[in-house]
Amino acid sequence: MDRRFIRILAMLIITLAYQFIITSSFAQAPQKMSYQAVIRNTAGALVQSSPISMRVSILQGSITGTEVYKEIYNPNPQTNANGLVTIEIGGGIPVTGTFSGINWSNGPYFIKIETDPAGGTNYSITNTSQLLSVPYALHSKTADSLSGASNTFKHYIGELYGGGIVVGVWKEAGVEKGLITSLTDISIGAAWSNIATTDIGLTAQSLYEGQTNTNAIIAQVGHYASAAKICNDYTSGGYNDWYLPSVWELRMCYNSALIVNKVLGATNGFQWNYYWSSTEYDNDDAYVLVFYNGNNIFPNKGNTHRVRAVRRF
Repeated sequence: MDRRFIRILAMLIITLAYQFIITSSFAQAPQKMSYQAVIRNTAGALVQSSPISMRVSILQGSITGTEVYKEIYNPNPQTNANGLVTIEIGGGIPVTGTFSGINWSNGPYFIKIETDPAGGTNYSITNTSQLLSVPYALHSKTADSLSGASNTFKHYIGELYGGGIVVGVWKEAGVEKGLITSLTDISIGAAWSNIATTDIGLTAQSLYEGQTNTNAIIAQVGHYASAAKICNDYTSGGYNDWYLPSVWELRMCYNSALIVNKVLGATNGFQWNYYWSSTEYDNDDAYVLVFYNGNNIFPNKGNTHRVRAVRRF
C-alpha cells in the first residue's frame, strides 16, 4: 500500500471531524475532552450505525513518547447514520494511569487514537497527533484553582488585533497564546509553489507549524514564487511575521469562520472556497482545506487556490 493511499485513508477516517472541548467544570473531576471522528472502512465506505472499538493513549514528549494514560470503552462507541462517532476522553476504562493524574504542564502531549471499525480488538487504524490548546486549558484551570485566580483570557476570537483578526486563543503553561489571520484573502489564486514535482520532505510536512513549513518552501532550491512567499512578504498593522498556515492552523481559521465573517463581512471574510495550507503532502501535492464542507483534499502544487496569511502572538 503506497504512502499516498495510507495518508488519504488516515485523513478520511480520523481527522475530518477532529475537535476537542472541555466538557466539565473543575469541580467535576475528572475533566474530559470530547472527540469526534468520521469512521470509514478500508474500502472507504462509511461505517454507519455500528459499534466500533477505540483505544486512546496520551503520550508525553513525542509521537513515540512515554504512555502516561490509556483507556478503552465498554460498551463500544456507536457511529451514527453519517458514520460519526463521539467519545469522551477521560471517561473510558483506564488501562494505564489516570486522566486526572496527567500533569499537563509537563508537555508537549500527543494523543494516539486506535480504531477497529469491526468492533473487535484488531486496531488496524492508528492516528497520532499533538494536543495543543485543550491540555493547557486544563492545566490553567488546575493552576487557577490552586492560586485562587480566575482562568481569564485577554484576547478573544473575532477581536481585531495584531494586524488582523484573532481566530484562536489558548494557554501554554499559563501564558496566553493566539493565532491571528489576515483581514482579507491576500491572493484569490496562487500556486502552492513554482516547484510542483519535487518533494521538500519533513521540514515542510508539519501538520501544526506553518512557520516551519513556510520557511522550508521558500528555501527550496529553485523556488521563486509560492503561496508561502506571498504570506512571508505580507505586512499588516506593522507586523511582517506572517506565514502560510499549516493544515491544523487553517482548520482553526475554518472553525472560527462564522465569527470572523460576522466581524469582517462577506467580502473580507473567508470564502466558500479552497484554501492552501503550508503542509506538503508528497512530491506533487499539498493539503488544501475546502471551506464549504471542511474536508481536506490534496491537489497538485501547481494548482491555484486562495491564500490567507496567519501569525501568532
